[in-house]
Amino acid sequence: MRRLAAAAVALALTAVAAPDPATAFLVEVTTSVSIENVHDEAALKDALQKTVDSVLSDAIAFRPTVVVVRQAVLIRGRLYLRLLVADQDGERTFQDLDRDGERESEPTEVKL
Repeated sequence: MRRLAAAAVALALTAVAAPDPATAFLVEVTTSVSIENVHDEAALKDALQKTVDSVLSDAIAFRPTVVVVRQAVLIRGRLYLRLLVADQDGERTFQDLDRDGERESEPTEVKL
């Protein structure tokens, strides 16, 4: 009985003393927007800003510290965007992944 009580106390202390797991948000979002005049640079910039704002307000549930346009393609009057959005911890994760990518010269295949 004493061992059981000691184990219960040890488990309770471990649960209380254990730090919360770190959470990092790092999300890639693909979206698109229609562009009426593809030759109007101001309209393109405005559409890009409105689209990013829309993603941040409608699709992301955390406060980002970085937004990166990873790819932008204009096809038949439609602007397709790939955005990388991260919070502060996610930004550090992205930097760590980027550094690790510099060290590996060949991709590694992973089967799920």
